[in-house]
Amino acid sequence: MSQRLLKIRQSLVVLAVCFGTTVTAAQALDTPAREAFVFDMNTGAVLMEKNADELMPPASMSKLMTVTMVMERLKDGSLKMDDTLPVSEIAWKKGGSKMFVRVDTRVKISDLLRGVIIQSGNDACIVIAEGLAGSEEAFGDAMTARARELGMEKSVFKNATGWPHPEHRMTARELGILAKHIIENFPEYYGIFSEIDFTFSEIKQGNRNPLLYKNTGADGLKTGHTEESGYGLVGSAKRDDRRLIVVLNGLTSAKERSREGERLLEWGFREFGNYSLFKPGDIVDNARVWLGETDTVPLTVEEDVTITLSRQERKSMVVKVVYNEPIPAPILEGTPVAQLLIEVPDKEPITVPLIATENIARPGVVRRLTSAVEYLIFGPSAQ
Repeated sequence: MSQRLLKIRQSLVVLAVCFGTTVTAAQALDTPAREAFVFDMNTGAVLMEKNADELMPPASMSKLMTVTMVMERLKDGSLKMDDTLPVSEIAWKKGGSKMFVRVDTRVKISDLLRGVIIQSGNDACIVIAEGLAGSEEAFGDAMTARARELGMEKSVFKNATGWPHPEHRMTARELGILAKHIIENFPEYYGIFSEIDFTFSEIKQGNRNPLLYKNTGADGLKTGHTEESGYGLVGSAKRDDRRLIVVLNGLTSAKERSREGERLLEWGFREFGNYSLFKPGDIVDNARVWLGETDTVPLTVEEDVTITLSRQERKSMVVKVVYNEPIPAPILEGTPVAQLLIEVPDKEPITVPLIATENIARPGVVRRLTSAVEYLIFGPSAQ
């Protein structure tokens, strides 16, 4: 098995880390949050996690699932922003944060979305649940089923609002999965999350997300608070081509939630960077070929290779090309024939398939015999 060490320009580095891989450097940072999860949305690298897989009461942060159910219907065309849904007495009477819908009226989807996202209206959530599923209970079941399809294996929804219920639970990690899904799949509606205020029934209410009022690059998503859950936040910020998502819960005050959300975003942007190593079509290396019409075959990657690393990890990273040398002909273009190996101290090695960029045919009998003899006498240098 041949290993060829690559010398990489200082401005470049490595692979798209799968969602859930934790960056260990700088993890010494702690947080007063009971649950926390911070990750880079571009690479999926987890920068911090604390009780991230523990089921917790999500309060109004679970309204992100209510919003998702609406946005998916908008995207598939079964619902339109100008469509209206009726307001029942149940929705009108619901306590907690309110959009202040009026009983026996109809409200546009565009207003209901803003009522949920900006005003955190429990009444708006119930209007949506009853309008789309007949009842809030049925809507909760549909939310849970959809969550499973999105890879959220633990979350259970018993209502559309996040109202306290002993079985209504989510994890910080799965809130992060949901936030990523919204940002990636609904860019045409995601801008609502950054709107500062919304007026309905002649009542103006401000967006409850504290990050929007700070110079952090934040543009979403949702806060939550009940006595059981404490103060929580799902926030996202983008700077240049990087986007971070932070999930916090179990904080003791709105002030602490605001301060901690800003602090962790600043830390993530400051201490870590995304580094691009190779793009499809870039020649990573030229592998030796056995009994082919040419002596080498160029190797490339199928997808962008980018990684999130701390500043310290970047300095100690090693990148190698690994393959059984020489590679026997014939070789088909696009066939995986080698691997890119990325090693960083105290981290699991990362491997990326390398594919042949050319078809390499076998030569005639005379040429194959000559090459075989040369290889036996002079070794790989003859190839």
